[in-house]
Amino acid sequence: MSLDQPTDAPEMPTPEVRETTAHSIPGGLALLLGLIGFLLGVGAVVAGGGSASDGGGAGGGVLITLGVVLVIGSVFATAGLNMVAPGEARVVQLFGRYTGTIRADGLRWVNPLTSRTKISTRVRNHETAVLKVNDAYGNPIELAAVVVWQVRDTAQATFSVDDYAEFVSTQTEAAVRHIAIEYPYDAHDEAGLSLRGNAEEITEKLAAELTARVRAAGVSVVESRFTHLAYAPEIASAMLQRQQAGAVVAARKQIVEGACGMVEDALARITAQDFVELDEERRASMVSNLLVVLCGDRSPQPVLNTGSLYQ
Repeated sequence: MSLDQPTDAPEMPTPEVRETTAHSIPGGLALLLGLIGFLLGVGAVVAGGGSASDGGGAGGGVLITLGVVLVIGSVFATAGLNMVAPGEARVVQLFGRYTGTIRADGLRWVNPLTSRTKISTRVRNHETAVLKVNDAYGNPIELAAVVVWQVRDTAQATFSVDDYAEFVSTQTEAAVRHIAIEYPYDAHDEAGLSLRGNAEEITEKLAAELTARVRAAGVSVVESRFTHLAYAPEIASAMLQRQQAGAVVAARKQIVEGACGMVEDALARITAQDFVELDEERRASMVSNLLVVLCGDRSPQPVLNTGSLYQ
């Protein structure tokens, strides 16, 4: 089954906005121009003040006005500088409208009138608490899972859900519970899937359902694994006895199959070498004795027969 298109995936709403690249320029150039404008403004203010004191009249006032405008404009322009670290991004909005995302790390400059929201694009872990649910057979079990995830679309993570980290946490718990009630802890039918016996297949189904659930938040699932899987304490002892009984039956079955093969080989060799002649009754007695010796769980106690088989 494909992880992109699970057959039983829940239907999530279509995202209204998708990530685009914001228009930005290198911040070093913008910082240099801002400093030059600031210094020119300060110089114009100083020159205008000197000219006004020397009786320059209107010329000094113009220089002072121009200098103040340059200083204010330079300071305002530097408000558009952004320091973006690796593993981070900036979601840019202009008067409430999404204009793009800055993913390039380093110092970048955008329109100072925009608002920039920092969002992490690093790989994260989320481990659920130990959940108690009923499996497909109605048995109470405990399980927990860890999910490795990463923000793929910063626009969807910001605008499609209120809190994308909390959304991932809630949807992970829902997916784990749904998978747990769909499959038994141990399958009675050997051909059926079970949580304990088919861990890889169940993990793939969990990853597929998680991918479908968190796609609306712009999140991609890197990996998901069960970290805890056990019967609930109230039935653990009973289920342990059931597993022990199944193991004993399986071991006895294998012992009997091996013993029958050994008895068959022994009879075939005796018949082939022809060193003793066995009638049907002696053959049955020999088979019975060999099976008792081979299948018994205790050491046999030999009995010497000084007479014949019929006496």
